[in-house]
Amino acid sequence: MPLPDLHVAAIALVRDRRVLMVTARGRDVHYMPGGKLDEGETPAEAAAREAFEEVGLVLDPAHLVEAFTVRELAHGQAEGRHVRMHVFLAETDAEPAPSGEVGEVHWVGAADAGRCPPA
Repeated sequence: MPLPDLHVAAIALVRDRRVLMVTARGRDVHYMPGGKLDEGETPAEAAAREAFEEVGLVLDPAHLVEAFTVRELAHGQAEGRHVRMHVFLAETDAEPAPSGEVGEVHWVGAADAGRCPPA
């Protein structure tokens, strides 16, 4: 029996042709700030909550624009497990900073694409 998809949401914050990414403590793979949806939460609400928890950004879910949804094999999960990730465009002038949940924030360009799993 196939494993159920992990349902997650993330933000894409772009500045100067670079995308905001985070790394977990002790890891070197880059991810967009985001995470699993809580019960009863919309993808936009989850994206805004995770942005605050991971990088301290206060975002209004009503102002997030869904850019795309991707379904891929889940990085770091059991073989055959997929993730369905809703990605939202975010805009803010606030400066992101790592919280206790992430090790570092990075502004990633095309040269770093190899360190960014698809989902």
